[in-house]
Amino acid sequence: MMQQWITIFFDVLCPVFILVLIGVWLQRKFSLDMYTLSKLNIYFLVPGIIFTKLYETALSINILLTIAGFTLLLLGLLYLISNAIAYLFRFSKSMRVAFSNSVIFYNSGNYGVPVNDLVFKQDPFAMSIQVIVLLIQNITTFSYGIFALQSNDRSPLKALLSYLRLPVLYAMLSALVLNMANIQLPDAIYLPATYISDAVIAIALITLGCQVAQLRLKKNLWKVYSSVSLRLLLSPALAAGILFLFDVQGVTAQAFMISAAMPTSVNSAIIAQEYKNEPEFSAQAVLASTICSALTVTLVIYISGQMF
Repeated sequence: MMQQWITIFFDVLCPVFILVLIGVWLQRKFSLDMYTLSKLNIYFLVPGIIFTKLYETALSINILLTIAGFTLLLLGLLYLISNAIAYLFRFSKSMRVAFSNSVIFYNSGNYGVPVNDLVFKQDPFAMSIQVIVLLIQNITTFSYGIFALQSNDRSPLKALLSYLRLPVLYAMLSALVLNMANIQLPDAIYLPATYISDAVIAIALITLGCQVAQLRLKKNLWKVYSSVSLRLLLSPALAAGILFLFDVQGVTAQAFMISAAMPTSVNSAIIAQEYKNEPEFSAQAVLASTICSALTVTLVIYISGQMF
């Protein structure tokens, strides 16, 4: 188990934190414009990675529907629990949305994919499960996640119309159509999309570092700790319950449970910055959950191996 912790720390966490620290340094030295960075992520980079992931992934309909169903069920349970806590402690409307987003949206991409690759030793079946979780996470983050943030100060109709202007929606739809129809894109179109996709992880983590550089670390800490507890401890526990309920075993169960243990998604902080909805809390939740995940993810990997 200690060897697993050391391997995950150096192979997964160190690259993440190096990029975050670069973002902190850049922000303190050059005072980068957060508005521009958030626009770059939302309107350019995220549509690129969603398009390429959806276009490239060989999707089995049976596995796709099963894992998508499990993921949506897990997100629904986390949504209900996080909102119940937010109402119980009388969070403001903006904080309720930010708190819920920090719990239900997790880093299944630049954290979850490397962890899956490490644990299952490049098993394509295990990776296909992780990719499906990643796709559902991206779709929900950039549909419900953005819609909920916009609904804070707009009517539902205006929030929906605003969402329809985002390129993320059309990147998802076009990629799904091309994938299902097995249409081969010419290199002149496909290669630029892959270049954009390759840039996402670095720019997203640098953006997080820029946000971290502006944090006042003593604000809303109990809310951050509550979010981290739900994200890192309750989420994999609920995933295990879902797997037992549907009698799922083997690699499928292990991969899904491990995916549910990932820290809060960087994208939740990016959209919070874009729509100016508790960006400080959101960035702190990402940072704190990523740090704490060095221990919790290792524990979940070990426990899932014993359970399934």
